[in-house]
Amino acid sequence: MTETDLPPRLGALTFHGPLSEARADRLIERLAAGAPSTVLDIGSGWGELLLRVLEAAPGATGVGVDINAEDLARGRVLAKERGLAGRVEFVEESARGTARGPVDAILCLGSSQALCDPDQPHDPAAALRELRRLVTPGGRVVLGEGFWERTPTDEQLAGMWPGARPEDHLPLGGLVDLAIDAGFRPAWIETASREEWEEFESGYRHETEVWLAAHPDHPLAAETRARVDRQRSAWLNGYRGVLGIAYLTLVPVA
Repeated sequence: MTETDLPPRLGALTFHGPLSEARADRLIERLAAGAPSTVLDIGSGWGELLLRVLEAAPGATGVGVDINAEDLARGRVLAKERGLAGRVEFVEESARGTARGPVDAILCLGSSQALCDPDQPHDPAAALRELRRLVTPGGRVVLGEGFWERTPTDEQLAGMWPGARPEDHLPLGGLVDLAIDAGFRPAWIETASREEWEEFESGYRHETEVWLAAHPDHPLAAETRARVDRQRSAWLNGYRGVLGIAYLTLVPVA
């Protein structure tokens, strides 16, 4: 079985999250305005946003940290294609307790769990304290974090990920309050739109759905079909319109 026979993975996505080109441009512009010299991307994946920050801040170097070797390899290829290989490093390691700070700019989009104890429930307050430790005075943090747009019903929770609970996320106001308690001021607060969510969710499965249509009898088809159907159902029958993503640009208090 060759690699081309296998189900594709995430090739239709530019960013691994509900993030539009326009919003990404604005986030990058705000980060680059501070002329950072060091950038850390926690849970970077292939580091698309990290690479764009480095392009917008020519004097900066960056590190992307993740535990997914395939995504990191994709990031290295992208960096080489853009002439950034000498300014960025993609490292396969845990971010918990990382010593890769302090830095001038931090990206942590949908990855705050990487800063927390994996044996305990996700703790955004602990993640925010870690981000505060890792950023230099006058630096910036861009945090992408889930929040409840509205309190989920029991039926919606049952349709989400296994074991989903109301305590899994806070409302937006509670999340921002945690950032302030951790020693930040929220310089910019924005949330992913319905269109961004739909682009991400459909893009997440697009290539795999096309592959399944073309390979219904493939040895991996049944397993892949079940996985994709569960993912789609969790969105459509669970968290669609209930779970939001906030993009917070945070400034550490002196």
